[in-house]
Amino acid sequence: MTPDLFTRFAPSLQRAGFYLGLMLAILYASNQILTGDQTQMLHKGYLGAYQGVWLAFGNAASAVGNVPGSLSAWIVGGPLLLWDNPWAPMLMIIALRVVSFFLFDAVIKAVFSPPVRLVFMVAYWLNPWLLYDSLIYNPAYLCFFTALHFWSAFKLREKSSFIFSFLHVLAIGGAMQFHYSWPVLAVISCYLLYRKMAHPNWAGVIVGGMVVLASLIPYFQEYMVNESISRESDRYIGYGAVHVYPVLKAVLYWIRYGSTMFSNRLITDVSFDWITTISWLQMTIQYCWQALLYLVGATTVVISAKVNWRAWKTIKPIIKRDKPIADDTHWLLLFAGATVLAIIINAMLSPITFSYWHLILTFPLALIPVLIAAETWRIAMPERFSRGLIALSVFFLVVNLVAAHDSDKYSYNVDYAEQVQQYLIDEGLSK
Repeated sequence: MTPDLFTRFAPSLQRAGFYLGLMLAILYASNQILTGDQTQMLHKGYLGAYQGVWLAFGNAASAVGNVPGSLSAWIVGGPLLLWDNPWAPMLMIIALRVVSFFLFDAVIKAVFSPPVRLVFMVAYWLNPWLLYDSLIYNPAYLCFFTALHFWSAFKLREKSSFIFSFLHVLAIGGAMQFHYSWPVLAVISCYLLYRKMAHPNWAGVIVGGMVVLASLIPYFQEYMVNESISRESDRYIGYGAVHVYPVLKAVLYWIRYGSTMFSNRLITDVSFDWITTISWLQMTIQYCWQALLYLVGATTVVISAKVNWRAWKTIKPIIKRDKPIADDTHWLLLFAGATVLAIIINAMLSPITFSYWHLILTFPLALIPVLIAAETWRIAMPERFSRGLIALSVFFLVVNLVAAHDSDKYSYNVDYAEQVQQYLIDEGLSK
C-alpha cells in the first residue's frame, strides 16, 4: 500500500486501528493479574463507594510516602456509584485513554499528513508501551494528563485563553494526585513560558491553581495527623545530581519510548505454556521470542537515537527565547526538547533511580521526533514507509496478543472480575 492509498483510505484505517486498540485494551484488562498495585486503588475506590469513606491520599510511592489528594479514590469509586461492577473503574481508564488519543490526534491532524497521522495511531494507540498498562494502576492514568497538558499548550501557542490555561494547570494538578512524576509537566510549562511558546491567561492559571489547592485541603489535614502517609527515604532529594547512572537511565528511557525496546516484564516473563508443556520446547520458543524482540528493539533504539539527535540539531539554534519559531513542527520539537530537559531535572532531584513506569507520562511525547522523521520518510522513500508502517502494525499486534495472555502482569488463566470479587470477600469490603 502506497502513501497515496494510505491517504485515500485513512479514515477507514483510522477507525479500524482505533477499534482494534479498544479490543486489545479490554483483553489486557480482562487478563490482568491482581497485585498490590491494583488492590491499593481498588481498596480506596470501594471504601468510598461502599462505605462513604473517601481517603485523602493516593497510592504509596517508592520512597516518599503516599501521593496527595483523593482523586485516585474518586476515579475508582465514582464509576462504582454509577455501576456496581468491577469493570466500572476499568472502563473509566479505557475512556480516559480514548480521550487522550483524541486530544493527541487533534494536534497531530493539524500538523502532519494523513499517512503520518496513521503512524501516530499505530505508534501510540496500538503500542505495547501504552497497552501494557491497561490495568487498575496509578501510572495507567498519566497519559490522559499528558494529553490534556500537551493539547492545551498547543491551543495556547498563538493566543491567550482562560479555559485552556485553566485546563493546563488542572492537567498538572491531576497528575500530581496519581504519581510523583508530575513535576515533569510543570518543568515543561516553565520552559514554554520562558520560550514564549504559550500565552497563558493568568486568570485561568490562578483559578486552576486555586481549584488544585482546594482539592488538596483534605490531604493537608490528613497529613497533620497521619504519619503513615509520609515516609523518610534512605536517600536524599538531589541524589541523581551527584550520580551519573540515574540521569543516564532516565534519558535512555526517552530513547526507548520512541522505539520497540519494551520493558523486560513484557519480554522475558513469557512462558508459552499455552503452546506446549514440553520444557525444552518451551525454552526454545522463549529464546526465539526474546531474540526477536531484542533484535527488533535494538534496531529501533538505534533509529530512535538517530532521530532524536537530528531533532536536537534542528532545535539547538532556537532553544533561546529570542529566536523565532518557524512553524508548528519546530514548536513540537521544542516541546519534546523541553520534555527531555524536564526528565533530566527530575532525575537529578529524585531520591530514587527511575524505572519505566516512573516516566511513562512522557511516552507519547517521545513519539514527536519519530513522527517528524516519518513525514520526511514518507516523501523520500514512500514504498519503504508503507511497508514499515504495515510491519510495525503487525509486530505490535503479535506482541500485544502474546503479552496480554502470558507475561509478568497478565495471564490467560485469570479473570479480572473474579479476582476483584474474591479480594472484596477477603477484605470484608461490602455495602
